[in-house]
Amino acid sequence: MIPTMSDRDGLIWLDGKLTAWRDAKIHVLTHGLHYSSCVFEGIRAYEGHCFRLADHMERLLFSAGCLDMKVPFTVNELVDATKKVLAANKLVDAYVRPFVWRGSEQLAAAAPNNTIHVSIAAWAMPNYFDAIAKAKGIRLQVGEWRRPPKSCGPVHAKCSANYTITTLAKHRALAQGFDDALLLDWEDNVAEVTAANIFFVHNRELHTPRADCFLNGITRQTVIELAGKMSMQVIERRIAPTELSQFTECFVTGTASEITPVTSIGDLSFPGRSISSEIDAAYSALVRKAS
Repeated sequence: MIPTMSDRDGLIWLDGKLTAWRDAKIHVLTHGLHYSSCVFEGIRAYEGHCFRLADHMERLLFSAGCLDMKVPFTVNELVDATKKVLAANKLVDAYVRPFVWRGSEQLAAAAPNNTIHVSIAAWAMPNYFDAIAKAKGIRLQVGEWRRPPKSCGPVHAKCSANYTITTLAKHRALAQGFDDALLLDWEDNVAEVTAANIFFVHNRELHTPRADCFLNGITRQTVIELAGKMSMQVIERRIAPTELSQFTECFVTGTASEITPVTSIGDLSFPGRSISSEIDAAYSALVRKAS
């Protein structure tokens, strides 16, 4: 039987110290649970070392600041704590989840004096999609929910509030036999997949939506840097769903999903794999070399 996330052996870093996994608990009236005052990161460890760990922790503090939360630890302290978590749990290839939330001192929409808590957990995790989907490509459904404009909230923060439509869209996609959902923005342009950024290929050009209403993923940034070194032009722009038929390849990027090809969006197929395979190989080499 696979253990649940709350019932595992191991240690979690909680507010400055390593805590037994099953004892890492919060109160039911925690502000982060009721009012979504919670931010987090997803980080991959390869061969015992995390890829772009400091960048992730800097974004964690940025996200917390967007939600008016002052984290009581520095980037360097969080980096060191992550290394302790990996070592304590004897993890080599792992997924790391740091998160920050408001505590339970006051339960109201405004709770400026609540304690800010920080935790870091890590566990062994394969690719976000199963091995077959990773090899063959995933199938996307166009979701019914839209990413709102940046005037509607902290769209560039990796906060729990921004993932409500992610959960709803993916639940529906899975129920209808798809692997994931493509989200459009408030103007019905392509935005992202539920927990990953998306790229389209035309010849050796990479086209990707402008990240102005969703998270500019660290893997997305890495792919753009790699593409430049591989003499591929990257074009960040508005992409209408009616344009998708002109592209021969499609792939998604994310810390959890890494580089995963897309085989179809609705009834539209993307048969190509050459460019996404090049990117995948370069990315895989980079994250292990960086380790």
